[in-house]
Amino acid sequence: MNVAIVETSEQQGALIAAVERAERIALDTEFHAERSYAARLMVLQLVVGEDVFIVDPLKLRDLAPLAQALASRTIVGHALQSDLRIFADRFDVLPRAAFDTQLAAAFCGYGVAISLADLVHDLVHVRLRKSQTVSDWSTRPFTDQQIEYLVDDVRHLFTLEDQLRAKLVALGRLEWFEEEARPLVDLARYRPDPERVYMRIPGALRMTRRELGILRELAQLRDELARERDVPPKYIIPDDVMSGIVHIRPRTKDELSQLRRLDAGLRKAFGERIVEAVAAGVALDENSLPAKPSRPPGADREAIVSCLNVLVNAIATEHDIPPSMLSPRAALERLARELPESAEEVARVLEASPWRAHLVAEPLAELLRGDVALAISGARAGTPRVRRVDLHPNSKAHAKTEP
Repeated sequence: MNVAIVETSEQQGALIAAVERAERIALDTEFHAERSYAARLMVLQLVVGEDVFIVDPLKLRDLAPLAQALASRTIVGHALQSDLRIFADRFDVLPRAAFDTQLAAAFCGYGVAISLADLVHDLVHVRLRKSQTVSDWSTRPFTDQQIEYLVDDVRHLFTLEDQLRAKLVALGRLEWFEEEARPLVDLARYRPDPERVYMRIPGALRMTRRELGILRELAQLRDELARERDVPPKYIIPDDVMSGIVHIRPRTKDELSQLRRLDAGLRKAFGERIVEAVAAGVALDENSLPAKPSRPPGADREAIVSCLNVLVNAIATEHDIPPSMLSPRAALERLARELPESAEEVARVLEASPWRAHLVAEPLAELLRGDVALAISGARAGTPRVRRVDLHPNSKAHAKTEP
């Protein structure tokens, strides 16, 4: 493969012309995310046809034309969500479609998070040298070792796509994969819900509705200030200080001095706005306060969740896909609270996509109705597996097959 460094507008123009002639583009990024609100793009690697382009965002500041060109193409990459988030945050545009080789591999039995190096070794029989995993991508010029690393991250992606697509077709799972991949290129996926940001702050689950209202106002203020200054939100107000502010409800900037981890500089810079946010939360009427989060299931409901989880794991094992792809624990907890009886209602509560509903909705509904029990077979033979046992064997309406 030919390798070209792109660092001028003329070179970007040539790259865009090549992109517009191609149907699919292999893509990877290197970024730094430790000290900024959004990840800072350091390098962008593309394969277009038989050529590798290493784009330097530190020298080529305006990448919007390239992002627009990629918007009409299909992108191939490995674990693409972080890469595409950069495009969503920085350019507010995403490719037309995406083939994520890590996601495709999960549907082919490789587990939920196989590395690029392991997948390349298994399918292409090439061992990548990952010597620059912790490289500082802000340094220039690139070393020979860095360039080799950058090229390795994209050179095999088309081969991986072709082989994985063939496997998906053979397994009858291409539609499952396409359903799951479609949200990768939906801008809404990368937009945080401002109403829910505050629930990630430690201690939120124990707060009253009034305290949650104050916390929500503070979290929105913190997020706004962090975005303006392009720093992580915790650099504005640490999480534990957020909870402290909620509990003391300061009415003046001076009262913030009670919080030892909110230093004088922060109090001076943001004190008035913090007090205003607290006042806004205190003034919310009862109907505008956030709802209390659902309480963790009690002992009986916890047992139900565990049974549902066992069944989901058994179905996942049968189809050689990771259980986490079928249903997260939080969704099973919703099932244990609502106890729906029909497959349609189970799918609704799970918010399951069609392929997931096809696999788990009816079995979970049967278990919740008490039509089946779970048992272990094959233990003495050394091949234990969970199976469903029909509790109504004489009823045609309940004739079931084992998973």
